[in-house]
Amino acid sequence: MGKLSYGIDPGVVQDIAAEIAEVVASGIQMAIVVGGGNIFRGLKAAAGGMDRATGDYIGMIATVMNAMTLQDALEQMGIPTRVQTAIAMQEVAEPYIRRRAIRHLEKGRVVIFGAGSGNPFFTTDTTAALRAAEIDAEVIFKATKVDGIYDCDPQLNPQARRYHTLSYNYVLAQDLRVMDSTAIALCKENNIPIMVFDLTGRGNIRRAVQGESVGTIVGGFCEVS
Repeated sequence: MGKLSYGIDPGVVQDIAAEIAEVVASGIQMAIVVGGGNIFRGLKAAAGGMDRATGDYIGMIATVMNAMTLQDALEQMGIPTRVQTAIAMQEVAEPYIRRRAIRHLEKGRVVIFGAGSGNPFFTTDTTAALRAAEIDAEVIFKATKVDGIYDCDPQLNPQARRYHTLSYNYVLAQDLRVMDSTAIALCKENNIPIMVFDLTGRGNIRRAVQGESVGTIVGGFCEVS
């Protein structure tokens, strides 16, 4: 969405695609789960009176629009990309098939997962954790608008402290809401670390993938730092 109040900012899409292309060109396999909040938020619609399941389904369809937009930007840069959706849309995307997704990654293609998990009442955070476990991903990169996890809202408190590492248990116990609890629990169960970083910083995707300290890592740590 960028600085727009609604929809898709082509410049932002191009910037993100360029960073992804740089990472993929280095030989790293990457799968992406996209949200749809720039177009439609099911939870917000439900708060306004819409049936929650209906709102969530509309939100899932919105993620497919974003997935196709990102696919187009990547392929214009020469990066082979496949969109797989949890809700069948065979005219525009492949259905989600785990083995096919893994094979695409092995062939150097970027796989974009759209339509969430295909089920209402589950977030794209949970979808990311689920797909990561299914394709045996090494790490989840949670791209946000802040540079990590803080002990309080840094926009309200300039003295807020940014964590470098956190345990799954600490995130769950403190209800830090960096991802929903179902997603955190899935990552904990499958020992998948989560790197939370700022997507808006130029070059941050590459730096995060290379292991630089650009955010907060959630994992099986015994201590908080």
